[in-house]
Amino acid sequence: MQSALLRIYLKQNVTYHGKSVHEAILELLRDSGISGATLLRGIEGYGADGKIHTLKILNLSNDLPVVVEAVDEEEKIRALVPKLREIIGEELMTMQAVEIL
Repeated sequence: MQSALLRIYLKQNVTYHGKSVHEAILELLRDSGISGATLLRGIEGYGADGKIHTLKILNLSNDLPVVVEAVDEEEKIRALVPKLREIIGEELMTMQAVEIL
């Protein structure tokens, strides 16, 4: 059985049906029985638009980068990709094989 790590790169202030996108993703992952998921907030980053989002005082952004990570069987994660794509739109989503120790 192949395990996988899913990563979804987002901006903090994006919403989906009245809640933050990362909250909607975490709820979907939990409700779908995914083994574990974590939300990580970045201190600085940029995406396809090239705009830098930062925590620096002089350039404080309320749109910091966030990453949702989830680990489970690859098949379980792949089954959620269509719904995840609906939630995140064109945001970056990656998956890689992992060994659970």
